[in-house]
Amino acid sequence: MFGHARHAISAYQKVGVDAAVEVADPHRLILLLFSGAQAAIGNARAAMEAKRTAAKGEAISKAIDIIGNGLKVSLDLEQGGEIAARLDALYDYLVLRLLHANLDNDLPALEEVAALLEEIHGAWREISPSATPQKAALA
Repeated sequence: MFGHARHAISAYQKVGVDAAVEVADPHRLILLLFSGAQAAIGNARAAMEAKRTAAKGEAISKAIDIIGNGLKVSLDLEQGGEIAARLDALYDYLVLRLLHANLDNDLPALEEVAALLEEIHGAWREISPSATPQKAALA
C-alpha cells in the first residue's frame, strides 16, 4: 500500500535534485556535492546507531562515491596549485576514514569526516562567485 507512495516520493525527490543540478553553475554543483555527502554521512550515523548494517554500508558507499567521484575529480590539479593538491590528499583521507568507519562501526571516524566536510563546505559557501568585492571584504 505505502510502497507506491514511497516510490512517488523518491521519484519526486530525484526530480528535484535533477532539476537543481541542471540549472546549477559549477560553484553550486560543488555545494550540492558537499550537501549530498553530509546527508549520506548523517544517514550512515543513524543507521550505525540503529545497528542497520546494510543501510550503514549503503550510506557510507554513497558518501565515498560523492567524495571520490564528485569532489575529488572536480579538482583542477594543474591550475589549482597547492590548495588543489591539499584538497586531493584530504579527500583521499576522508575516503579512508569512511572505509574504516564502515568496517569497524567507528562513529568517531564518521564524526571526524562530517566535521572536516563541514569546514570545507563552509569555506566553499563563503567564496560564492556572486559575492561582491564589498561583501567579500566584510566577510
